[in-house]
Amino acid sequence: MSFVMPVTSIHRLDVDGVRLFYREAGPPDGPVVLLLHGFPASSFMFRELIPCLADRYRVIAPDLPGFGFTEVPSTRNYAYSFDALARTIGAFTEALDLARYALYVFDYGAPTGFRLAMAHPERVAAIVSQNGNAYEAGLGDAWAPIQRYWREPTPGNREAVRRILNPEGIRMQYVYGVPDPAAIAPEGYTLDAALIARPGNMDIQLDLLLDYASNVRLYPAFQMYFRGMQPPLLAIWGKHDPFFIPAGAEAFRNDIRKAQVEFLDTGHFATETHVVEIAAAMREFLDANGARSE
Repeated sequence: MSFVMPVTSIHRLDVDGVRLFYREAGPPDGPVVLLLHGFPASSFMFRELIPCLADRYRVIAPDLPGFGFTEVPSTRNYAYSFDALARTIGAFTEALDLARYALYVFDYGAPTGFRLAMAHPERVAAIVSQNGNAYEAGLGDAWAPIQRYWREPTPGNREAVRRILNPEGIRMQYVYGVPDPAAIAPEGYTLDAALIARPGNMDIQLDLLLDYASNVRLYPAFQMYFRGMQPPLLAIWGKHDPFFIPAGAEAFRNDIRKAQVEFLDTGHFATETHVVEIAAAMREFLDANGARSE
């Protein structure tokens, strides 16, 4: 028996004044799965997940502005905020004519994707949240220096956050809570550190971390969307994540009656260690919930 590995292609699309980089694989007429990455990563984090889904699904993974290989011209005067990220990704989905899709949201991808879902609930067939938080109960102690920066956005507090975004701090986001840290391949965190080190990019990241407080203020609105629309939702969570703790996954059950919650013995970047398990859970969940493109 032969097996043909789906080929992932790369593309660039000019949208919202941004040259947006994205990866795509799968049948053009297949049900769409939109993968939204988090900090400090890019669509590269989905390099193994995409082919696990693309035999049946049309899988699309963009790089958010400020991340990966998406290019934002200086003349665009882009104001880096989560509202802006959502507007750009919303424009991207419209440019590709994605009338219906399942969302996979991780970390920063969650407040970005939940804004899309609130704006156009009719487009969202289902949601997979992999350590993508929408509840204050889900914020772990690792947020302490960033929360201090929210309360007092002084130069000193900004500098304190800057110091933890060094290459070792980025590596720790990948290996913390992983039973065998030596099993984590270095490419992901090395690429992230290199891209954040580009001139001007660190200040983009600090601006977004400051604006993350806007997401916390929107949590009640996200929760109202969940209660009102009852989207099919699978929360699949690295249970040792120091940023988004298991209580954030469990909390979805407060608002979505049939929410499914699964925990994995890993940390924040669960796709680095459990991509096979995540893909299998996604396929079962999406098939059961009829996630289809229209």
